[in-house]
Amino acid sequence: MPSLGADMEEGTLLEWLVKPGDSVHRGDIMAVVDTAKAAVEVETFSDGVVENLTVQPGEKVAVGTVLATLSKPGEPAHPSEPAVSRAEPLPEQPVPLQPLPERPLPLQPPRRPERPVTVPAAVVASPLVRHLATERHIDLAAVHGTGRGGRITRADIDRLTAAAPVTGAATRVPVSPLARRLAADAGLDVSTVRGDGSDGAIRAGDVRRVLASGARGHPAERPAERPAEPPAERPAQPVGEADHHASMRQAIGRLMSRSNAEIPHYYLATTVDLTSAMDWLHARNRTLPVTGRLVPAVLLLKATAVAAAQVDGVNGEWRDGCFHRSEKVNLGLVTSLRGGGLMVPVLDDAALTPVTYLMAGMRQAVERARTGRLRASELTGATITVTSLGDQGVEAVYGMIFPPQVAVVGIGAVIERPWAVQGRLGVRPLVTITLAADHRASDGAVGARLLNRISGLLQKPGEL
Repeated sequence: MPSLGADMEEGTLLEWLVKPGDSVHRGDIMAVVDTAKAAVEVETFSDGVVENLTVQPGEKVAVGTVLATLSKPGEPAHPSEPAVSRAEPLPEQPVPLQPLPERPLPLQPPRRPERPVTVPAAVVASPLVRHLATERHIDLAAVHGTGRGGRITRADIDRLTAAAPVTGAATRVPVSPLARRLAADAGLDVSTVRGDGSDGAIRAGDVRRVLASGARGHPAERPAERPAEPPAERPAQPVGEADHHASMRQAIGRLMSRSNAEIPHYYLATTVDLTSAMDWLHARNRTLPVTGRLVPAVLLLKATAVAAAQVDGVNGEWRDGCFHRSEKVNLGLVTSLRGGGLMVPVLDDAALTPVTYLMAGMRQAVERARTGRLRASELTGATITVTSLGDQGVEAVYGMIFPPQVAVVGIGAVIERPWAVQGRLGVRPLVTITLAADHRASDGAVGARLLNRISGLLQKPGEL
């Protein structure tokens, strides 16, 4: 069970996307787990063959609990054992390590075709893609993969689903893990919900809208064994959704209480003239397609990441009574969820990522956070966090530090105001940038250097 933040102590396994005998590769999605904030996809960080699934769906376990075991590619897997309840005592004797075989690894790990859809050996697809294909009754042998080396991606499956006729039972509409869980908690048949996504996918918002309206789908579409309920007996808000929202607020509250109690904060603020940055942005966007155009926020994120890499004492963690500097700047981006609450997806190595790629990563991270499709690796490893309420018109935001980090940068709205430059008054685009930092790792002079460095970088946006 991965740790997805300092406030996470346990999680619930919602769904397995693999089975014993499946071959998996680094980055493949293996399971979906539920945290206090959202349902998160868990991927593997190594190649191998699934040997045992040690936790059952619906079981809540502590962070660090083994969910599954893998054997090395080419190594014969041991017989699968049933999942063990966390309540059962673990054996006290250590399991002896077996030496790895010295024979060469085969090019293709053995597969055991147990899924309803038969997948030829030539098909290259991750467990998640194979799971989606099985769920939507798509024959992977007939799919043209657009990934590297002909690999079939999730986008290929979603494209076929969107192109398929809506009548008949040839395909199924994709449902996000959070939407599936909300529907199950409320006793709603998710097949009766209409998805408003561009690909027809059913998201959590679609389920919440149906539940809020008091509808449960058309009577003809309900399962025969589920009788219709009188509208007067239906609660105004589904219990599952209310419990989940309360759990999220409690998790956020615990983390912020810890931050306020343990970290000696100090706060700084500065106003930055964005005239040069906006001029460069407009010129650059004229050369880019509409879907790839940049927004001011990406320049502010990039400048923050580069400045954090250059100023010591703000990018890293406070552990074991001292500051540990990070060589990479992994930027945490505070994202508000449509149903309430916050998540903090991470933009990896933001200081060295080109602006156009950082823009794409920012869009994807926000979209995946708000649709409940984030992976575990996208929620861990942040070394400094940025919070912004500029899209809400807020001029300045003072954040609280996410332990064990030591700094959070706040970005306000870009507002045109009178501003004097070399004795001449004019109207210019301005933004207020704030810093909340840990006094144990730095002091006000260090924080001032960070803010001044951000401002200086934004005066030369072409160098970002």
